[in-house]
Amino acid sequence: MFNIALYQPDIPQNTAAIIRTCSCFSLKLEIIKPTGFVLNNRKLERVYLDYLENCEIVYYENFEEFLEVKELGDIVLFTTKSKNQYFKYKFKRNVTLLFGSESKGVHEKVHNKIFNKLNIPISKKARSLNLASSVAIAASEALRQIYIND
Repeated sequence: MFNIALYQPDIPQNTAAIIRTCSCFSLKLEIIKPTGFVLNNRKLERVYLDYLENCEIVYYENFEEFLEVKELGDIVLFTTKSKNQYFKYKFKRNVTLLFGSESKGVHEKVHNKIFNKLNIPISKKARSLNLASSVAIAASEALRQIYIND
């Protein structure tokens, strides 16, 4: 279908919730290291319960290793720095939805490499959505579009 990629996530509960989302939607999760936590952390276990066994997870040591197996045109970065709204984008199979870390987003060099950038519009009074919520919103819209077009 498509993949979800997390760039250096640093809050274990968010990653656990994303594992659960990926498991429910049969999506592969790709995690670009380093992370701000150990993945066998007890906080993770409480959220993902038995969902971990139903979620394929691939780890990359860094962004360069991630790019070795990806086409730049097939990566869509979700960022607050884009003016392109996610619901206007035409999602397709085999795309990777990339999300930055909760505290820093993605490094500027990553931001500059990716040319497909989308945002999820929110109130001007808010800074950003929770990472797990953003992943769920983006995945839901991508699935909706892909199923409509099948």
